[in-house]
Amino acid sequence: MNTKADRIHAALEAALSPSHLEVLDESHMHSRGLETHYKATVVSEAFAGQSPVRRHQAVYAALGGLMREFHALALHTYTAAEWARLGAAPESPRCLGGSRHDPAPAAAPPGAGPPAAPSAD
Repeated sequence: MNTKADRIHAALEAALSPSHLEVLDESHMHSRGLETHYKATVVSEAFAGQSPVRRHQAVYAALGGLMREFHALALHTYTAAEWARLGAAPESPRCLGGSRHDPAPAAAPPGAGPPAAPSAD
């Protein structure tokens, strides 16, 4: 199967020759549907001496037009020494909602007013 995650993986592999590469489809954690949100952990000596911004730019360049095919990409870019020290990328947070794709919150019944403020006790 040639999923978008597979295509992201192949593009990063070809351009950055990583010693470690993991591409996860995290779309299930968001409200936009399938194949929309990804997390990439890339360990490459191509990042040596580069700032985080330059590393991300290198990833964007490697992905090219593929970047227009999804909504979000969380990047974790490391050199081999940084990866050896850290050993893992941080966990991705759950989506807090707020997208136009999320269902609207239930309306309060007429006359209910705003929620009560917590007491100072």
